Amino acid sequence: MGYYGFPRYESVTEKKARALKALEKLKKKNPEIEPVIIEGRTLARSWWGKAWNLNLESYADYGNRIARGKSYVRNNTVLDLKLSEGKAAAKVHGSRAKPYDVNIRIDTLSSEKWEQVTALCNHRIDSLEQLVEGKFPEELAVLFTERKYGMFPSPKEIHFDCSCPDWASMCKHVTAVLYGIGARLDLNPMLFFELRGLDGQELVRKSIERKLESMLKNAGKKSKREIADEDILDIFGL
Repeated sequence: MGYYGFPRYESVTEKKARALKALEKLKKKNPEIEPVIIEGRTLARSWWGKAWNLNLESYADYGNRIARGKSYVRNNTVLDLKLSEGKAAAKVHGSRAKPYDVNIRIDTLSSEKWEQVTALCNHRIDSLEQLVEGKFPEELAVLFTERKYGMFPSPKEIHFDCSCPDWASMCKHVTAVLYGIGARLDLNPMLFFELRGLDGQELVRKSIERKLESMLKNAGKKSKREIADEDILDIFGL
């Protein structure tokens, strides 16, 4: 403790050093842990990671509270983060020696909404690589993130719990994990689809299938740009 009973100020270097020490201790007990390591100040670099963070920050319900996790995740306090279908389980280093357990549950996307998404993606995705890299038309990117038809979760679809004694409904440990998910999507964007209970490959497959169907339907139709046989003869003077 510092003066007048307030916690002693810790520099970023000291906080990271404490987190690293806690990580090394945890690794001895569990070598399979997957920490979130942030290099520099940028929390996410890929389209999917950035879109995840921007979606969280766009909601008034999260506006002030979500920012508390930025410095926490930058200090590499998320010692372990595992994502699975509809779930994120994490251990976060805090003020106590034992890491806090954070569990986040994310509602899977409804089949009705998934059908809407795949329909809107008709003819717009050419490959899994294009989807993973976020290199699709800008209007499609907007559709992905649009609140009514998009795939990103709203606050009412995100449920969380933390073992810390913080009275706040959304503590800094939870928000650090939420930003940690964005960082994890940088490494593997397909985890987003797993979180929402979706098949990303199906999205590509359906888009390509519909493109092929459209091409086949038009295959027997004569294009307006085609030149009639008699006109070809005239062009070549025959």
